[in-house]
Amino acid sequence: MFILSFEYILIAIGLLLLISAFASKLANKFGVPALLLFLLIGMLAGSEGIGGLSFENYYIAKTIGDLALIFILFTGGLETKWKSIRPVLVQGLIMSTVGVALTMFFLGSFAWFMLGSFSSIRVGSDGINWLDGLLLGAIISSTDAAAVFSILKSSNLKLKGNLQPLLELESGSNDPMAVLLTTTLVNIVKTGDISFLNLAITLIAQIIIGIIGGYGFGRLMNCIINNIKVNAQGLYPVISLAQVLLIYSVINLLRGNGFLGVYVAGMVLGNSKFTYKSTILDFHDGISWLMQIGMFLLLGLLVFPSQLIAVAPIAVIIALFLMFVARPLSVIIGLAISPYNNSERLFISWVGLRGAVPIILAISPISMGIPDARTLFNVVFFIVLISVSIQGFSLGTAARWFNLDSGD
Repeated sequence: MFILSFEYILIAIGLLLLISAFASKLANKFGVPALLLFLLIGMLAGSEGIGGLSFENYYIAKTIGDLALIFILFTGGLETKWKSIRPVLVQGLIMSTVGVALTMFFLGSFAWFMLGSFSSIRVGSDGINWLDGLLLGAIISSTDAAAVFSILKSSNLKLKGNLQPLLELESGSNDPMAVLLTTTLVNIVKTGDISFLNLAITLIAQIIIGIIGGYGFGRLMNCIINNIKVNAQGLYPVISLAQVLLIYSVINLLRGNGFLGVYVAGMVLGNSKFTYKSTILDFHDGISWLMQIGMFLLLGLLVFPSQLIAVAPIAVIIALFLMFVARPLSVIIGLAISPYNNSERLFISWVGLRGAVPIILAISPISMGIPDARTLFNVVFFIVLISVSIQGFSLGTAARWFNLDSGD
């Protein structure tokens, strides 16, 4: 067996990072979702691409994906301005919780109906049951903050009213809910222990502990950074990085949601005054980009393009149902009591891009040994590709079509 030397591994990593950085510049110039390019670069570098790099370690992929999510969500919190989100806080929180749950329910029920009744594709010898369908719905239920932020920026859109703060708040805060629903359903599917009362209690407890813990640790983080005295300015970003890891881990050990906790902590810190603020913000912005690129490349390496062909028909049907039925219904219900008109609700529905989080969450069933979870992973991957390709390329056109681009 031929084993690459350490130097060749470093060359491969360096080249992939450089190519991805240049691809990001092209993405901004031509309005192409950077996520899509990162995934395609990873697929091209993989075992079935021109790079020929073989990678199929789901445990490492999930570990790196979780680590990446911690810093991406923390940076998203840092960049969230309280002044801009305050007018849309209630609607944003409804969309990031109730909206995610509704998307899971609608999409999961449809997937159960399709995969259990009419499809030749099976996620089990006898098709899938409703819980399996809900698991697929939970995995694919959250929108992608990185894709939404980058596309809105690269499209030079100036959305009317409070649309942009709402979209950014929703996409930045709905990942924890999707993670929570997915991990809970994976355990239920694995153990067969179904208790909706326990599920509701667990969800509420994790959200409350995550929010309270994130707020408290965010305040503590600010206090430590302002009062600790170290000799080198470069150590302050290191201190903040260490604190992020501690916040996530401690909140998880307290049975809260660590992902929600680091997002809230980032938002608390980002809206406070602290020492070397610009240095720390720039550092975490760079870490976030590194994590995004590394995560997307790794996920691209993990997939086998030849296996996507078998799931393409059902994945296309589920993706279209998500874009044209499940997401719009969740938005209409979630924003039923809100100042947004029908055109704005339809546009919010269209800005429902799926990204790296669903692909990372799709690794969980594989790591837990759930039968035929690899097929589920391929379905999710294909749905993400369709969502990013169709919705990502058409956001600017949709905004102008609904007359929501102010043109400023």
